[in-house]
Amino acid sequence: MIFRVNGIMNHSIVDGPGLRLAVFVQGCSHACPGCHNPETHDPMGGREMDTDEVAKLLSENPILDGLTLSGGEPFEQAEACLVMAKDAKSRGLNVWIYSGYVYEALRKKADKAVSGLLDTCDVLVDGPFVLSQRSLDLDFRGSRNQRLVDLKKSKEAGEARLWQRPEW
Repeated sequence: MIFRVNGIMNHSIVDGPGLRLAVFVQGCSHACPGCHNPETHDPMGGREMDTDEVAKLLSENPILDGLTLSGGEPFEQAEACLVMAKDAKSRGLNVWIYSGYVYEALRKKADKAVSGLLDTCDVLVDGPFVLSQRSLDLDFRGSRNQRLVDLKKSKEAGEARLWQRPEW
């Protein structure tokens, strides 16, 4: 499936735990002031890519722990992101997804691809980036209002439950 991508990082260690393939989709209607990736906002920017190319990158790197879907706004290209998430899960990888939308608003959307992403991904980093709440001390997010939502536990509880870093 064709989607618009801004870039890919083959060995990310900041977009979720472990070694990750991070896909930065193109297009974001949030356009948060101070965004770390403002070049991803224009929906016509970036370039076209096929989800099969992402699958190939996942298959070529046997030491990956997971896939991260970021952006831009992945839920604005939910169908393609769902294809990538399902492929990663079939390979035994965990999947994190970043969004300017909050979990509760996404759960209310009547969109099968959005629901599918929430059911397939492991963690949602939710909420807009808020410049006044920016912090470099946070794990895997840029501002204090953003949450690390454990999607499986949240679905079971019927409300947002936060992800906890495993104790080693």
